[in-house]
Amino acid sequence: MEAGPRDREPTSSETSEDGPRLSPDGPEDETVTDEVQVELRPQRRLRIWQLAPIVTLAAVGSLMFAFPLAFGTGDGGAVVAMLGLLISCCAAGAGMMTARRVGHTWPGLPSRSSGERPDWRVLALYVAVGAVLVALAVWRVARLR
Repeated sequence: MEAGPRDREPTSSETSEDGPRLSPDGPEDETVTDEVQVELRPQRRLRIWQLAPIVTLAAVGSLMFAFPLAFGTGDGGAVVAMLGLLISCCAAGAGMMTARRVGHTWPGLPSRSSGERPDWRVLALYVAVGAVLVALAVWRVARLR
């Protein structure tokens, strides 16, 4: 391979009628072969180092939320339950942000690079379900007092 400008005239060995024609990449082959296209970029998926802190936070938060509610452990139960709910919500938010960074979307919503607008009915459904879940959790913790 030579290092130099590419705008020079081809030599007689590159354009000979009896041999293969040379291009800057090498000889051009006239025969067609079955080639396999392989993606060089790795697939975008969640890795274990991304999932481990999310799963740990979700497990700790769920346990902190569930035990005071299930066993009614005195005056501090509501505080521990709310702290567990907060940790669980943090784990859910971290999971959503990580999944979005990898390229996953919620069912019914378009992908980030599609340029499409999300359907307002799907967004309203997600907001309504989230609001009901938060209201039920806060109501249950408030009943501890």
